[in-house]
Formats: sequence, structure tokens, C-alpha cells
Amino acid sequence: MGTPLLQINNLTVSFEKENNSFTAVKNLNMRVCRGEIRALVGESGSGKSVTSMSILQLIPSPPVSYKSGSILLYKNESECIDLLQLNTSELQAIRGAKIAMIFQEPMTALNPVITCGEQIIETIMLHQQLTKKAATIEAIHLFTSVKINDPEKAIDKYPHELSGGQKQRVMIAMAMSGKPDLLICDEPTTALDVQVQKSILILLKELQQETGMGILFITHDLNVVASFADVVTVLFKGEVVEENTTKALFENPIHPYTKALLACRPGLYPKGYKLPVVHDFLSNPNYKVPSIVREPDVPLPNNQATLLAVNNVSIHFPVATNIFGKVTKSFTAVDQISFDIKEGETLGLVGQSGCGKTTLGRSIVGLQTINEGSIIYKGETIATPNNPYNQQYKKIIQLIFQDPYSSLHPRMRIGDAIAEPLLVHQMVQNKSERKERVIDMLEKVELPADCYNKYPHEFSGGQRQRIVIARALIMEPKFVICDESVSALDVSVQAQVLNLLNDLKASMQFSALFITHDLAVVKYISDRIMVMNAGKLEEIGPANTVYNSPKSLYTQELIAALP
Repeated sequence: MGTPLLQINNLTVSFEKENNSFTAVKNLNMRVCRGEIRALVGESGSGKSVTSMSILQLIPSPPVSYKSGSILLYKNESECIDLLQLNTSELQAIRGAKIAMIFQEPMTALNPVITCGEQIIETIMLHQQLTKKAATIEAIHLFTSVKINDPEKAIDKYPHELSGGQKQRVMIAMAMSGKPDLLICDEPTTALDVQVQKSILILLKELQQETGMGILFITHDLNVVASFADVVTVLFKGEVVEENTTKALFENPIHPYTKALLACRPGLYPKGYKLPVVHDFLSNPNYKVPSIVREPDVPLPNNQATLLAVNNVSIHFPVATNIFGKVTKSFTAVDQISFDIKEGETLGLVGQSGCGKTTLGRSIVGLQTINEGSIIYKGETIATPNNPYNQQYKKIIQLIFQDPYSSLHPRMRIGDAIAEPLLVHQMVQNKSERKERVIDMLEKVELPADCYNKYPHEFSGGQRQRIVIARALIMEPKFVICDESVSALDVSVQAQVLNLLNDLKASMQFSALFITHDLAVVKYISDRIMVMNAGKLEEIGPANTVYNSPKSLYTQELIAALP
């Protein structure tokens, strides 16, 4: 046990609304010591973020109510203050200076109309009482310490001009500007590529070792904390169900929920294996994963017909134009890509953010024009540079978007959202027949019929993902593009959605292009894997071959970065 830094005692947090009360955290006890990395792990809704935001009291009161408990911040071994008893000005002195926080989504945490440099300079001037000139020098130093490329230029850039990983580094630099004793990291690597994720974790560990600060690291992914955290606390429905050193917890998990989180990871299983889910373990505490028989890859027959062919496709985006509007400089997002997909096949498309994989997927479904090459479906050309996308193929080629919440209209009922493609493409004119088709589709994605009249905000993230799957499949397409459709989901919900996609693919007989940055997921669900880097094709081959014996140096680096 190290010197205590933060001690949470019997914390109960409720949300009050009119006559209703919901308890998000129940009698939580947890300690973070100086120089320690404590991981707080659990699914969405387990109370992780509520706990972290309660430390700095970032949730408005009302609706939040602290029913019991204390949150003690130690100045030294014997002297501490209860954060729940502080007033606003006293808390303001703690926030950033003693306790700093890195939020989950840097794009929403950073001000989009102020340069990154201005935002961090303001923070430095506030906490360190420096002049603007001195704060600017300190900002460049901090940008250098978090390994932001060309820090002198980066301070003049706006958030949208930086990649996801670079934005996250700006957030880390901002959090470190007050030289805090405790750093709270709320899902800071959830949506990042494996290489960027690894670099962020290494950076945080280096900063922690340099400064001796404590870190409270919040995540739903046990893979991430395996080699990063010292101690793990597992939270389920607002209660601590298990706590141990990272090594002991991974080697000998005790609670069924912890066992489930460790067992749900798709990378542990061969293609087609039905993934275990949390319910399996909670409904039967003695549940054990059935024996895994790893069979060799069974390639599709050579005579299997080609469903879709992409021939030498290139896509350019204008970067600069002259006074006459002529493009003088362009960026090549997709560079001479060629591949085909057989009937019944799932092709996994892997690469870092910015490699062009989503742009390529959007071109196949007609949402992005191509500048060179052609796209052919069952022998018919559906897209060329000079001709618009053939609209009839939008019925049989569908896209499942990455973010279900932003792809669903917040004021449209779920039933109407799923039925809309049938109406647009004039497939079913009768309203009662459309409703019948929608309810049947809801049941196929394992949602009850009474979801028909609900709105998107009434569903969890996993349920919303099922809704956008239902909308994509309502027209019974022959080819489906899944664009990062499980990347932001909890590991247990991810397992449910992957099982669902496998079941639907078998029953509805469609082919798929599965786009992701997660090699473990793509190995599990794909027949073949294609790797993209900077718009170019790195390699393509059978899933197990690419995963276990990659030829490309870039693919080797991706696999080496896996947690």
C-alpha cells in the first residue's frame, strides 16, 4: 500500500427527477495512492463516469444527490479534505491544480473555435499565474513533452486540424499544465486505433513515473489495463464486485461479472464461434466457456461467384484552388485500390484512422464519387468517374454507420426510421404492411415489438446499434458494409452484436465488408483481411494468415500494438 492520495468512503450517488430516484453508485469504497495507476472497469451504465465526475463535482445538483459517503483528498498522510463539503470557489482551486481530468471525447471537450494553443495557454495562466509570453513557452514545452508533432505550429491549429490521437495529446497536455497530484482519465483511448492507443498509454505511464502522480483510469476494456494498471476495481450496476492487483485479477477472477468481461473478448475465439456474453455468467455462476476447437481456415470454393469488384479506384479531395476555382492541390485518400468480394464472403478492412477505409466504403454504397477506376456488382458497372452512381443498387448495397446515435433522427420514432427506406424506395406502399415488416425486423435483431414507438434516446448504445442494423437490413440487401459498427461498444455488448451479425448473415445470405481498426474483431468475423495504409493496399489474404503471419511491416506493427 502506498501513501493515500484519494479515498472514497461509502459513496452513494442518486439522480432525482420529480418523484423518481435512480441510484447510480451504491456504497462505493475505493482508494488511489500516490504513484499508483488504479483502473476502474465496467460496462456503460455501471457508474464509472458518475464516480469520476463526482470527485470534482462536475454533475449539476440537482439532479444529482450525494446520499452518503465522503471523497477525501489527502494533502499528506495525516491531513485531508472532504471534496463533497467544499463550496464552488474552494472546488475551483482544486480542479486542474490538484486533480485534473482527461475526458472521453476530445473533440467535444476542446473549444472548436479557439486554437489549441490559446486553450492551453489560458489554463497555464490560470493555474501557474504566468504572463502570456511565459505561458506560451510553457505550452510549447508541454506539447513537446506529450510528443505532439511540430509543437510550435500545433499551438496555432484548431482542434479539427489535428488527428484523434493528437487531440487526445492536447487534452493530456492541458491536464498536466496544472501539475496535478491526481489525473482522472475517463475512457481516453476508447475510439483510438491500436497504435495510437498504445502510444497514449505509454505516454501516460511515462508522465506518471516522472511526476509521481496517481492515475484513476476508467475504461470498459480489460485488455487495455492488462499491462498498464497496478490495481483494478470492477464496477457492476454501481457496486464494486471485485478488486485486486491486475496480475491476480487476470489470473484468477472470482466474480462471475469479471469472468464474463475477460471471456467476452472476440480475439480469444475462432471465426464463427458463438461468443459468450455477460448474461451467460450471471445466470449461471458455474458457467464455463465450452471447449474451443480451433479449426483451420476453410477458404471459399474457387468457383464461388464474384459479387463485387473494385478496380483501381482512386479518390482525391481538393486542398487548394486558384482564383478561377481550379484545383491546384489535392489529397489522395484512396490510391489505386483493387479487390473483389465473393458471394457469401466477409472481407475485413483494417487500418488506422485516416487511411481511407471509410471513404472507400462510402464510395461502394454511392455516398462518395470516385476519381479513377470502377466498381462492378455482378458484372455490371455501378460507379465510374464520369457517371453518377446507379441508384438502383442503393437497395441491395447497404451501410451500417459507425455512430448509431448521430445516424438516427432524434425526433423520429424507431419504427418510422426503420420503415423509411421501404417508403423511399417504394418497396412497400401499405402502412400496415410496412409496420409488420419493421416489427419482424426488430424481432430478428432481438428487440421487442414495443420499441416501434420509442425514440433513439430511450435506448442503450447496444440497442441503438441493433436499430441501425435493422434499418440497413430491412430491404434484404445482398451486400452490407459495416463501418466501425462495434468499435465504441462495451466488450460484452460487442460480443452480442457480433453474434447477431453472424446469425443474420447466415439467415439472410448477404456478403459483407467489415471496416474496423480492431484486428482482433476482424480476425474473428472475417474470411479474409485487407489492410490499408495511407490510402494504399498493404496486403490481403485469409484472416488467420494475415493475423498470424503478416507479410507487410505495417501489418506487423498493427498486431504488435494490440493490448
